[in-house]
Amino acid sequence: MRVGTPGFVPERLVEARAARRVQSMKELALMLGVSPSSVSRWETGKQAPEADALTELAKALRVRREFFLRPVFDSPRPMFYRKLVSTLKRDREYQTSQVSWLHEISDVLQHYVDFPELDIPDVLGGASYSQLREEDIEGIAGELRSHWQLGEGPCTNVVAVLEKIGCVVGSIEMGTSKLDGVCSWSKSEDRPHVLLSSDKMNLPRRQMDAAHELGHAVLHRNVSAKALRDDLPEIERQAFRFASAFLMPQTTYVSEVPNYSLAGLLSLKERWRVSVKAQIKRLVDLEIIPQDHATQLYKTYSAKGWNRQEPMDKEWAVPKPRMLHDALCLIVDSGTRSKDDLLSVEFTLHPGDIENLVGLPSGWFSKKTGDVVSLTLKTDTSRETGAPAGGSVIPFSRCKS
Repeated sequence: MRVGTPGFVPERLVEARAARRVQSMKELALMLGVSPSSVSRWETGKQAPEADALTELAKALRVRREFFLRPVFDSPRPMFYRKLVSTLKRDREYQTSQVSWLHEISDVLQHYVDFPELDIPDVLGGASYSQLREEDIEGIAGELRSHWQLGEGPCTNVVAVLEKIGCVVGSIEMGTSKLDGVCSWSKSEDRPHVLLSSDKMNLPRRQMDAAHELGHAVLHRNVSAKALRDDLPEIERQAFRFASAFLMPQTTYVSEVPNYSLAGLLSLKERWRVSVKAQIKRLVDLEIIPQDHATQLYKTYSAKGWNRQEPMDKEWAVPKPRMLHDALCLIVDSGTRSKDDLLSVEFTLHPGDIENLVGLPSGWFSKKTGDVVSLTLKTDTSRETGAPAGGSVIPFSRCKS
């Protein structure tokens, strides 16, 4: 009687299929040359694949065999997706799998590197998100800016702020414009993991996306999955209001608005690094301009073609997450673990997936790293050679990205 591979975790098969955007069990069965009923039994846990079938699964889905023998890195709290209703199910499942893999990479790296301590104060004090008023959200954004010593001027790299306060951040192309970002609290680390989209990205959009996910981490940490389903529009609105208040503090931004024209808002975009469209919404939210004036601005905005691309969008580099990238480079450069060790022992993912999520250049794992040789300096060689004491310090290059 066949019993299959001991320790097989069916949820990992579901996750890998989603990560490869294999839409159905039937499609996977065709790839493997097995019956759809076999794949169904594996995914539902009614039967585990035999050793040979597990090897074929690993090849087809581009993971190590051990991938299917380790638990899923899920979260006890819901993931905060935007555009949940209009997003295709397969795209959401793909994003979910990538967030899970971000958790897994982070967990491995923290065996060797200390990440910054999480610094997200309890701003609700036991209250529910549903009790928040507009002025509460404005106040929370201002208090956190003060707590993190950001001042009241422009914050031009929200991604760096997220990493500094202990959030794990990744960025990948989602393959669709309907996925922006997602925030998920990890079970093992109890810290937020944020995955940002890189599709058609520019600096103002990256700023708003990162601040939006920060809003979820701050305001909606204890929201249940049911509340997220039932109250998604309000939860999303709160996150956007927080992001706007965080990027454009009422105490300073409003006083700098020269006039309520597109030209005036465009002049502020260069300093505050916030899109003109987001500025119009901010002025409406703060009741600085009436809705009919905003409507006229939006019409002119659209007529100029700014819905496709605003002026200055291509002038600025898009901030990229650095913490996971630097942690992995540090582990390898220090000789703590080799790339081969990490791939064969620690990680169960394909190296390309790790490079993608961590922000390393494609093929980084296949590029060999030289052996680390420790050298010591001779003592006072100037007496023997006649050379002056001291010399130039020549830096050794580190991980190239």
